[in-house]
Amino acid sequence: MTTLTVLENGHELHYDYADLMHYHGFGFPGGVAHAFKVMQRALPLLDAGHPPERREIDIRTAFRGPGARDAFEMVTRGLTEGRYVVDAALERPERGETLMRYVFVLTYRGTTVRLQIRDGIVRDEFIGLGRKPDRTAEEDARLEYLKRDMADRLLALPAEEAYDVV
Repeated sequence: MTTLTVLENGHELHYDYADLMHYHGFGFPGGVAHAFKVMQRALPLLDAGHPPERREIDIRTAFRGPGARDAFEMVTRGLTEGRYVVDAALERPERGETLMRYVFVLTYRGTTVRLQIRDGIVRDEFIGLGRKPDRTAEEDARLEYLKRDMADRLLALPAEEAYDVV
């Protein structure tokens, strides 16, 4: 599996998906996978293919999930240091309820990369069940399956096939 590489005062740090899951726990594997793919796609674009200094990366997103938040925190320390912001103004309602929040903007030393999820990766059923207030035990089980399924499908894709630069 591919790793993410960032710098901490010039020293390389490497993270794979399992590292991010160990930090997050296991509640939201799809969100962790989204953040992993976003960073896989964006990090090489932020400094001409060189690993960026992790404490200089700013992240803005419309995505509210704790899995992504934790993954970005582990790699960039952005939440702790105030460089990770959930911004509803980034939502793209014209993309529909399923896709509108999967927008991520990463900035590093004056370079900004804006990404959005491609069609077909996030399923309507997942969003519907995730937002349903009084799920049954069967629906909870189905949602857990859909979380893992989304993570597996994302991890199987090259980052360029999951997220577009817009």
